[in-house]
Parts: sequence; structure tokens; C-alpha cells
Amino acid sequence: MLLPGEVSHSDPPPPAQRKCRPMNPYESFLLTDLYQLAMMEGYVEEGVTGTAVLEFFARKLPPQPGFLMAAGLEQALDFLQDLRVTPEELNWLSASGKVSPALIDYLAEFRFTGDVHAMPEGKVLFPDEPIIRLTAPLSEAQYAETRLINLLHFQSLIAAKAARIALAAQGRLLVDFGLRRAHGAEAGLLAARASYIAGFAGTATVLAGREFGVPTFGTMAHAFVQSFDDEAQAFQAFARARPEKLVLLIDTYDTEEGARKVAALAPKLRAQGITLGGVRLDSGDLDALSRSVRRILDEAGLQEVAIFVSGGMGETKIGNLLQAGAPIDGFGVGTSLTTSSDLAALDCAYKLEEYAGIPRRKRSEGKTTWPGRKQVLRRIGADGRMAGDVLSAADDAQDGVPLIEPVMKDGKRLRPAPTLDEIRAHAAAQLAALPEGLRRLDPAAAYPVEIGARLKALAAETDRSIDHMEEG
Repeated sequence: MLLPGEVSHSDPPPPAQRKCRPMNPYESFLLTDLYQLAMMEGYVEEGVTGTAVLEFFARKLPPQPGFLMAAGLEQALDFLQDLRVTPEELNWLSASGKVSPALIDYLAEFRFTGDVHAMPEGKVLFPDEPIIRLTAPLSEAQYAETRLINLLHFQSLIAAKAARIALAAQGRLLVDFGLRRAHGAEAGLLAARASYIAGFAGTATVLAGREFGVPTFGTMAHAFVQSFDDEAQAFQAFARARPEKLVLLIDTYDTEEGARKVAALAPKLRAQGITLGGVRLDSGDLDALSRSVRRILDEAGLQEVAIFVSGGMGETKIGNLLQAGAPIDGFGVGTSLTTSSDLAALDCAYKLEEYAGIPRRKRSEGKTTWPGRKQVLRRIGADGRMAGDVLSAADDAQDGVPLIEPVMKDGKRLRPAPTLDEIRAHAAAQLAALPEGLRRLDPAAAYPVEIGARLKALAAETDRSIDHMEEG
């Protein structure tokens, strides 16, 4: 089915006959929306090649989560700095008939040559506050939209979800278990990174360890226990295979009986030089079971053995368990984290705010934007906590700490990438500085974001210009 105004072209050959196969499809220039190419074609053919300023931001948030956490900038900068169109991709585009020869010629030397300002990863932010700003020739800034949103939206969404879970967990161990339920391989991998930034101790995703240095954790599945005729035999076999940081899953059959078997096995393991680190519960009444398992372990002198739980975890369930006093030391969080199941997408936008030195503004009902290049200034209270933000024009002299920083000039990074642990430390400091209501995850908590007088005046001036243009 064609959209209004869309021109039909025959599709290229099926995958088996294609010759364009990038090693990593996530790095392909073709990983974009067709309308980006269509607009680039129009810009090139009409000579609309001036400098544009586009910003990416969330329009609004529901009362819960109440805040976002910037994440994904490093992948976004890699994307911009490495942006190329391969000869194979050019050949494919040319053969497909989807774009004009003029655009093919333009793309042969296509690079990102612009400047980037952004919020550092781990920064807490609020609606209308730009996560990133691109200042570049219009076609370059326009093309970047799809992949930038894809990277920044997802990781910021997951980082905010992980931050809420970390606040609810009150310092307990948190591990990402979500790869198998993630919406695709890249989503699972990047969720491991984003959750580590926000306070998780690590992930079960092995590739995240190699790619990002995220600590990896692993226990065992019920299938391992079921593969043996005796549960205690399964425990002993797993302990011999994985003696370091040993955690045994004890709820395959009867959880309390599983705990008793572990208590009986622990001295034998100790004699073999194997220390039991913890047991995992994955089902049932986790409050009641954690209490009974804790009692069984303590009576056996195993006070140091931790209780780790998984299965449908999220900030609400974790908060309720800890508020009830359940003796749980750590949580494995899967589906609710990697899918951000309670808030699956942000109402966000990447919009043109200036072109050829002139502020621009979208005025659609319910989607009005603030024009021009912007800065966010954060005021800190006497207690060291965030007291409120001011969103204003980038050149507005306001009190507060500026949050948006230059990170790229002429298509090149301005400084080496921070380490993931440095980003994680910044995120922890941000969460510690949240107002108490947001730290408690109180849906009624509100954070003040003021619009600066300079930005309001710029919007009024832009409106007058738009009105005059429409009248003309």
C-alpha cells in the first residue's frame, strides 16, 4: 500500500541475491527511513544546503518516571564520526531506483562535518530539555535523525527505568537478565550498557562484557537441575563446574526442601574449597519463601549465603518486597527492564530549531517547539540537591550549572570518550542529588523547569516572522 504522494519502485532482489551485505547491519547507511533520503534529494536538487540546527528532546513524561537519564551518546558520536556510504550501498541505491542520480553523486563523498552539543551520559533531565543538538549542513543533520533517535531514545529510556529500579532496590545487587526478552539483539546489548550506567551491578549478557566491560553474572536454569535424577546431585555437579561465585537455583521442585539440600551440601563443598555465594528463587511467594529460606540457611550457619530473586521484577515489586522486610540481597531483572514495559516509548522529537541563521519553530497543535539553540541551567539548593532547571536560549546569561556541552567539532570528537565507570559514577551522583520526592519515586513529585525570558522573547519574535510570512 502506498502512502499519499509516494512513488512506487520495484523492490531490489531478495536477500539471497543481494551483494550488499555489511558485516554489521547496524552500521549501514541504509539503516534509515526512506523519507530522510527523499528530503536529502530535495535539498540537494533545490540547493537548500545552509547550516541547520536540530535538537532531540522528550516532549513530556508521565508522573512516573518523573525524570529521564541521558544515555547512548557514545554510540551516537561513533555513528556520526564513522558515517560513510559504501560503494556497495551506492550501487544498491542506484539500482533500486529509489533516489535520483544527483543524490547518488552527492552521497559518494557524504560525511558528517558538523558540530554536536549534548548532555553527558548519566545526566538526569526533564521534558523539553535537549539531549543532543546538531549544527551542520541541512542534509547531514536531517539524515542523522533516524539513527540518533534510535540510539538515544532507547538507551535513555532504559537508563531511566534502571535508575528507578536502583532507587527502589536501596543498594541491593541488581543484575540485568533481559536479553532473551529484549526486542532484538542490539536492544538487549544496549540495555545491558544503559542499565549498568544507571546503577545495575552487571548483566547476564556475555557480549556486553566484551564490548563494554560490563561485569557479567550467571547462575543456572531449571533445566540443569531437571537433567539429573537427584536435585542435590545437580547442585554438586554445578558447584564442581562453576566453583567461583557459586549461586544455586533452589525452586525447581520444592523451594524449602531445596534450601535444606543446599544447607546439607555446603559443608561438603567447603571441604572441597568451594564457597557457596548464594541461592536464587525464581517463583512463588518471594516474601514468604525468602524468609523461610533465610531461616533454614541461618540455622545451618550459612548467614553469609545471599538470597537472590528473579521473576517479574520491577521497581514496584522490588519496593514492595523490601518495604515488607523480605530478607533479599539481590534481584535479577529481565523483561520489565529491557522492554521498559510500563513506559515502552517516549513522546520525543528531533526538530529543526534554526536554519541559515534564522530561528525556526513548529506550531502544530500539541507539538509546538521552542525555537533556536538552547541551554539548560540547573540550580542547586543549599542541601546539594537539584532545585530546578531553566530552559533558555543558548546565549542567555542565567544562574545555574549549564548541562549541555560541546562534544564534537567539524565531525570530530573534542575529547576521548569517558570510561563506562566514569559515566556510571556521574549517574550515581545525579541520582543522589535528586529531590527527595523523586528519589522516593513519588508520582506526585514535581520538578520545576522554567522557560527563560530570553527564550520566550525569541519564540514571540519567531511567531511574528511566521505570521508575516503567511500573510505575504
